[in-house]
Amino acid sequence: MKTATFREVNPVLAVRNVDVSIRYYTEKLGFRVSFQDTPTEPKYAGVRRDTVELHLQWHDEKDFMNDGSDPPILRFMVDDPDSLFEEYKGRNALGPKSEVRDTPWGTREFGLFEPDGTGLVFYRDL
Repeated sequence: MKTATFREVNPVLAVRNVDVSIRYYTEKLGFRVSFQDTPTEPKYAGVRRDTVELHLQWHDEKDFMNDGSDPPILRFMVDDPDSLFEEYKGRNALGPKSEVRDTPWGTREFGLFEPDGTGLVFYRDL
């Protein structure tokens, strides 16, 4: 019996305003728009950088109420977290606690939170 092959994963991120999120991902994080459901006031869109595509889906504000759960965190394997950190520093995309560091679990990485609360971690193995 033939088994299915996984080809790609496209996380769908809950966002309050798709237009605002598109601007954040393109202007701050260097992604480009790959699609959106409508030319104005989209409710669903995709942004891509290299081989990574994220989907952005509008959600009502009540979906973001703090229920005590942790926000989602996405980990991106990158070739050079140090140069990406410098790129994002130049774009004012980093939070006050963002720093590149070597971890006890064997990675070099840094992270940030995007405006709707999703954590983004960029890493490479040591």
